[in-house]
Amino acid sequence: MVGAPSPGRKNKPQGPAPETPEREQRSGVAQSTEWLLHLVTDRMTPNLREFLGERQPLIWVIALAIGIGAAYLAIFFRTVIGLVQLPWLGTSSENVISAAVNTPWWVILLAPALGGLAVGLFLQHLMPGRRAQGVADVIEARALLGCRIPAREGLSSALVSAVSLGSGASAGREGPVVHLGATLASVLVDLFKLSHAARRTLLACGVAAAVSASFNAPIAGVLFAHEVILGHYAMRAFVPIVISSVAATVIARIHLGDFPAFIIPEYQITSYWEFPAFALLGLTCAAVAIAFQFSFVASNRIAESVDVPLWTRPVIGGLMVGGIAIWFPQVLGVGYDSTDAALKHQFPLYLLLVLLVLKTVATAITLASRFGGGVFSPSLYLGAMCGGAFGIIAASIFPEFASSHGLYAIIGMGAVAAAVLGAPISTTLIVFELTGGYEMTLALLLAISISTGLTQAVHGQSFFHYQLSTRGIFLKDGPHKHIARSLKVRDFMKPVEEFLSQTLKDFEEEAAWLTPDDTVEAALRAFDRTGHLRLPVVESGDTSKLIGWVEHLDALNCFNEALIEASEEEHK
Repeated sequence: MVGAPSPGRKNKPQGPAPETPEREQRSGVAQSTEWLLHLVTDRMTPNLREFLGERQPLIWVIALAIGIGAAYLAIFFRTVIGLVQLPWLGTSSENVISAAVNTPWWVILLAPALGGLAVGLFLQHLMPGRRAQGVADVIEARALLGCRIPAREGLSSALVSAVSLGSGASAGREGPVVHLGATLASVLVDLFKLSHAARRTLLACGVAAAVSASFNAPIAGVLFAHEVILGHYAMRAFVPIVISSVAATVIARIHLGDFPAFIIPEYQITSYWEFPAFALLGLTCAAVAIAFQFSFVASNRIAESVDVPLWTRPVIGGLMVGGIAIWFPQVLGVGYDSTDAALKHQFPLYLLLVLLVLKTVATAITLASRFGGGVFSPSLYLGAMCGGAFGIIAASIFPEFASSHGLYAIIGMGAVAAAVLGAPISTTLIVFELTGGYEMTLALLLAISISTGLTQAVHGQSFFHYQLSTRGIFLKDGPHKHIARSLKVRDFMKPVEEFLSQTLKDFEEEAAWLTPDDTVEAALRAFDRTGHLRLPVVESGDTSKLIGWVEHLDALNCFNEALIEASEEEHK
């Protein structure tokens, strides 16, 4: 019968066999293995492939080399300043005031002028661009020049700045060191074929290492590189910048010691009723920062209007600075000893106010005279004088509420520097790491925010971006602006052979042609003005010689690709 069991065959149970503990365990292991393989193949492998494809291990190694090299360059730069200073002051240390007291007045008058003569002759005959370079030039290199800083320009600029500061010019040493660190990064990066994003990151590594080694401030170095140089924060850039900053700090501490630049007593806020005074200090520091930038603008225009040979400008400026220093030697050089004295309330009120004015004048003369140097140290100096004077006045009005005017000097130091540099976050960290004082956090943040905001309301830009604007470079409008002005027609032009059917005669009536040096912004405007979809490219000095063609679509594609790359760099 159908369905009857066959002889000799036993009935088997229907359905799946019950799972045993061993089979359940093997099944769980298989599922875990399958999940792990899925994690590796679908998630980790693409990330690792991207990590290696972008050559991140190589970038980290280069960042380490940049950090070590920049630290030794910063130490060497300080040593050269001391060697230049030694013959006329008798010391290579930063204790300029005590040395100048025992120096004849004619030496103080002539030393900056003789240093100016050496600087002027070097600028006239040997220096590319005929000026020393600094932070603004690093920003320009990052935005417009493919992160390339020629080694000759970097070394020449460092030499000019070292001679300037060693001979008593009133400026800072951090700007030249930043440029020197960026130069080292540019030279090392040129040895490898890296992406534009990697080049920008490593340029920032050089800056971070220079700031960290100069100030013994690794956190501030990292943030300064992001805030001022890159203009954004990204994880992919953060790691190599930290590596470079830490390496530079370790080298600097081995050779220079592990202590803050300014060793001060422990200051504390006396009362929360002081916060209106801290806000008023921020307003006062904004006025100092605004006046400082205006003094530079005025002195630079006056210097440019005087028709004298270039080599004489530093000589004249040196005589003027030396003349001030005969009576007030506190304006000479970097001024860290004077800043330290203000932080320790060793200067009376009248001297703080006098030095506030004279240091502003001396620094404006120094920079307008083409001496090398930066504005970081002078802005810290001015802030310390302003804050110290404000603290003395506040204590005389409200003695029961006012803290020590040394505390006000620290806060003023940060507020003026942040406003001048346009870097409130990194400046806050620099003040913390310079002084070792974290107790005044709320007061410092309040004063810095008010000072920076009011300075931006008046000037609309930092000192560095003002310097760039005098050269016709405007970067504060966002990445699309500087990308449109940095991309050139040569980046997307096509050879003549691709469009043999057209000639220059087709465009003569409108004079609608471009040169290889024109920007993509100029090209897009030309397309919009003429309505053509294709324009000829001619030699820069010979408009009758056709060398290529550009198409509207290619210009748009080139611009869009650069925008996408910039956006990706900022978010990785």
